[in-house]
Amino acid sequence: MPDSICPKPTPQFTTAEYAGSPGGDRCAACNQPITARYYRVNGRIACEGCTEQLKQRLPQDSHAAYVRALIFGIGAAIVGLAFYAGFTIITHFYIGYVSLAVGWLIGKAMLMGSKGAGGRRYQIAAVLLTYAAVSMAAIPIALADRSESTTKPATQSTQQPSADGQTSQSEEGSAEPAVSSKKSLGSILLTLTYLGLASPFLELQDPVYGLIGLVILFVGIRIAWRLTQGRSAAIDGPFDNAAAASV
Repeated sequence: MPDSICPKPTPQFTTAEYAGSPGGDRCAACNQPITARYYRVNGRIACEGCTEQLKQRLPQDSHAAYVRALIFGIGAAIVGLAFYAGFTIITHFYIGYVSLAVGWLIGKAMLMGSKGAGGRRYQIAAVLLTYAAVSMAAIPIALADRSESTTKPATQSTQQPSADGQTSQSEEGSAEPAVSSKKSLGSILLTLTYLGLASPFLELQDPVYGLIGLVILFVGIRIAWRLTQGRSAAIDGPFDNAAAASV
């Protein structure tokens, strides 16, 4: 069937079917009568011409598209982590709803990188990136809180000499940071990574606050999952039109 039969630039299959009409079954996209063969697109009858147009316009999945989606998704995860942590550090408001924006940002970025292609592997990657971005944001937030708590007492207190003219015992403890600094950078990063990834569950020490945070995080992950489903259509067929064949 020639393409000129379908006047719409992109076949649409959200309108009602024209099954059982006096002229026989009709295509849900172009409303033309079905001839020898037909397809079902998302459960609706479609002619061969409109089905071929739809196949050509659907985004094609490939290894290159998946790699681009991962690159865009990782970049969006870094931006989302920085936004989540920066917002919390600056405002001192722990608003879990920011994770919804992180999930949306990662899903949209991956969809942009793949040029509309999606699927299960895209969804799994989006879930992992969203969880990592939100959970790892706890590290800079905790470091900022610790820095504030340690600098305030230091500025308010001064070093007091002891009765015999020697400095207080705070100097004797100054050797402890030197000992702790001998820890390898790798072990420190590994510990921070573990604490960051486990932070959503560690917050369950406060059952109410922790549970609310997990629910909001799950919703953000769900947003990323749905976005990376991609633009697809369930195409079944071709089927032989028995009515046309009997004519």
